[in-house]
Amino acid sequence: MGEKVFKILGTAAAVGAGVLAKKISEGGWKAVMASDPPANPEDPDTKMYEAILWAAFSGAVIALARMLATRQWTKYYAKSTGRKPANPNDVS
Repeated sequence: MGEKVFKILGTAAAVGAGVLAKKISEGGWKAVMASDPPANPEDPDTKMYEAILWAAFSGAVIALARMLATRQWTKYYAKSTGRKPANPNDVS
């Protein structure tokens, strides 16, 4: 597989992880808060504490998922090519 294919697939893995993490964070919010997450945290009608909690919670879950996906992809890249990428972000 060429370098460009690895980069495209690595990007797809990170994006897919982000989408999945968004769904997980929405489900987690519903389970804990017993309500839907704020549709628009920037809206002045959204309670400030909910906007801050949602930003922190969803951001952390999404960042963690993308990091884990990138780490796994970097391991796969290294195993497939026999070398680590110069910068792990080069494969995502």
